[in-house]
Amino acid sequence: MPELAHYPKDAPAEKILASIRSDGACILDDVLEPGFVAALRGETDVHMEATENGHDAFAGKLTTRTGGLVVRSPKCRELIQHPRILEFCDGFLLEFCERYQLHLGQIIRIRPGETEQPIHRDRWAWGTHLAHVEPQLNTIWALSDFTAENGATRVVPGSTRWDDSRKAEPGEITLAEMKAGSVLVYTGSVFHSGGANTSQDDRIGLNITYTLGWLRQEENQYLSAPPELAKEFDSELQRLIGYSMGQYALGYYTPPGAPGEIAGIADPQFAVNPNMAHAGDLGGSDLLENIVDDVGAKLDG
Repeated sequence: MPELAHYPKDAPAEKILASIRSDGACILDDVLEPGFVAALRGETDVHMEATENGHDAFAGKLTTRTGGLVVRSPKCRELIQHPRILEFCDGFLLEFCERYQLHLGQIIRIRPGETEQPIHRDRWAWGTHLAHVEPQLNTIWALSDFTAENGATRVVPGSTRWDDSRKAEPGEITLAEMKAGSVLVYTGSVFHSGGANTSQDDRIGLNITYTLGWLRQEENQYLSAPPELAKEFDSELQRLIGYSMGQYALGYYTPPGAPGEIAGIADPQFAVNPNMAHAGDLGGSDLLENIVDDVGAKLDG
């Protein structure tokens, strides 16, 4: 059975990114202190306990998935902006976009008796249309220990370059066993799934994922965190959850208003910060210059 690489929380970003590119996944051990995990659980367990089980084999009939975490949990907001993870996103995603965004935030609880989830790729959220690009970078933060018995995530190292139709053999699958406070970092192209829980305890993980700014998010943050709530967040978090231009001329809107009140187009930031200038804003000259430079480089090449 192959093994996933484990790294200390302060390992050089280059090592982590190399491992992600070669294997599709790796684990950073003991990133969070027990007190942080306990505080996060204190904010979110009440919502998790009120969440129903899934209704099919993929979602898990003994698995709960609790979203809306940007609004519900300050500790989750901290993890969404964790500097180490955003460092990896910078190194992995900015090759394919001008700006990345939050794709989803979800607490996944695998209950005792749950069976193995079908092995899949997360990039299949967009069908099989994105085989030519890495569309996302993902994390699963262990809020309980992940063990072979309680449903540790199953991962197929090195499967990022496989054809979508390739089936993993048992000997190609490994388990992301890790202690609470550790984090599995993995790509949208690596084959993986939730494991079977044959223990007597829940396996609880926090799935936070990021995607290219020009793709639609899996969790619709504009509904989970509408402007009247998102306006309370700091500006960097607002941009990260999607209140920003994906790139030049991508994602602007026209603010609603009475006839003659507002006629111009606006950056999505205007929805959560109405004091900013907005008329005719297509995203800023810096984003346009990046696109022009990129096109020019491709033509020269």
